[in-house]
Amino acid sequence: MRYITKTDLLIIGMNSGYLMIGVGLMCLVPIIFDLVYFEFNIACFAIPAAISICFGLFLRRYLNEYSTRNVRLKHGMIISALGWLWAAIIGGIVIMLATHTPIIDSVFESMSALTGTGITMFSDVESLPQSILFFRAFEQWIGGLGVVVMVISILTKPGTATSTLYHAEAHEDRIKPSTKATLEQTIKIYGIYTVAGVILYIIAGMPVFDSICNTFTIISTGGMNVKNANMGFYQSDLIYFITIVLMIIGATSFLAHYKVIKSRGRSLIEDLQFKVIICVIAVVSLLIYFVSNIVPIELVFIVVSALTTTGANVAPSTVMATWPAFVIICIIFLMLTGGSNGSTVGAIKLVRILTFFKGVYKHIREIMSPKGRVVPVKIHDRVIPDKAVAESGNFITLYLLFIMITWTLFCLLGYDPFKSLFSVVSLQGNNGLDLGILNNELNPILKIISMFNMWIGRLEIYPVLITLRTAFEIFKR
Repeated sequence: MRYITKTDLLIIGMNSGYLMIGVGLMCLVPIIFDLVYFEFNIACFAIPAAISICFGLFLRRYLNEYSTRNVRLKHGMIISALGWLWAAIIGGIVIMLATHTPIIDSVFESMSALTGTGITMFSDVESLPQSILFFRAFEQWIGGLGVVVMVISILTKPGTATSTLYHAEAHEDRIKPSTKATLEQTIKIYGIYTVAGVILYIIAGMPVFDSICNTFTIISTGGMNVKNANMGFYQSDLIYFITIVLMIIGATSFLAHYKVIKSRGRSLIEDLQFKVIICVIAVVSLLIYFVSNIVPIELVFIVVSALTTTGANVAPSTVMATWPAFVIICIIFLMLTGGSNGSTVGAIKLVRILTFFKGVYKHIREIMSPKGRVVPVKIHDRVIPDKAVAESGNFITLYLLFIMITWTLFCLLGYDPFKSLFSVVSLQGNNGLDLGILNNELNPILKIISMFNMWIGRLEIYPVLITLRTAFEIFKR
């Protein structure tokens, strides 16, 4: 049976035009910094931007007759998956032209930035042009909300297509009744926190350029820094504290942020996922404190960074590799968990884990209860349908399966099993913490596989699987 027709492909192509135009415009923004710092890399940004914009305009013009066709969920998921891949490739071309690094490393860097993973292929990021440092930070900021979300909020009109693309990128919560209004409010909240972060960093003594780039990377829970030592470069407890607060903000649902003013702060305190985040940070920090000699502020920093999937660090990977095994295992579990649904984080996310364990508990109670009794699954006084419980279990199974496959490949190619597991969990959770494996010396095959893990981690697996199934059906013909 054919699931994808020629019409489906043309609908996908037409709507992908918007994304290509948006990606091209994204590549032009860093030219401002190129001009300010007299780096003369304008062509490195302009050429990939022109390629992307021209392709997008071509698709929009010649497939315009399909603009009135309904965009179904399968279309949205394929558009979303291809959009992220296209953005990573175009961004990789920018980095390759400006830094003369191999194309695999350049696309890896771009994919890492866009997905908020934050792992870099550069051994000396401080030697990079300022415009490229900003470009990486800007990619993370755009990727924090989602490439598709950003583009459709700016370039598209309200309608079914906008709503479908929004859901295709794994966004569920709505701040406003319409998707378009939700996007506008979300970007407004995101922008306010970004400006606040820049101001706080400047007050704390951070240079203006560093403040802009670091706020972009932290509020988006990306973590890719402009310094080789990451946040540890600044050696300031005040900067560490500001970063911790911004990471928690980035990992909290935008719906909870939106309700803060109207509820005078109660919405944040009453938000179940936010309360779980704070409790997990407190409990795990205390556990690690009693089994290690890590400085308390650095300990809390790394716990928050792991749970919020930011990946910012104050200790180099070589130092982290010497920490007790128990500490590393705690960090692995935090990286698997992630923060709130409807935020900028990656990983499995708290709501799925809560739903899954509630479903397990429901099954136990049903076995123990009198025959015929219905036991509802409730989270925060809200009944969760059985379908949602099953979907959470399916997603967690798939998520762990991909981790196992990639981990096996790392071990097959001779990498340390323990460090490899840590790295793979970090990659797929779009975290970025590392124990010294993920660098430019990584096996090229594993670099490509790692990009795949970052891709499926950010898109929450199903859009990529549907895209691969579509490609298989096309080539099968």
